[in-house]
Amino acid sequence: MKYNVLSIAQAVLSLVFAGMLLYSCAPDRHEVTAEMALEGISNYCHEEYDWSIAEDNPDIMHIEMGEETDSTYQVVFRSYTGAFVYFYVDKASGQTRMEDYVPMLNIRSEAGSIELFDYLEKKE
Repeated sequence: MKYNVLSIAQAVLSLVFAGMLLYSCAPDRHEVTAEMALEGISNYCHEEYDWSIAEDNPDIMHIEMGEETDSTYQVVFRSYTGAFVYFYVDKASGQTRMEDYVPMLNIRSEAGSIELFDYLEKKE
């Protein structure tokens, strides 16, 4: 069976074009802003932690932006117990690493990871 070089080149170009078209139509999930990081982590914390204790005293639990590097946003959650959870949000992917810190005991520990975009999209 003979293959025509021109027809192979056309097929390859068609596949490349189709891939580029699909990529350009996909939602752009690779541009995480500071606002997105704060919103996603806030949504996560309100979903995962009991905020009822903070109803009478909202200052004992809060979420705030921490340090920022070229590749990462840090978002800090303070629990009513005085413990902290540091969220390190990758600006390029939204992948978020969590670290627990208990200041009274000076203990830091890895606490898992989440996908930031899971907490930005509306769940029904």
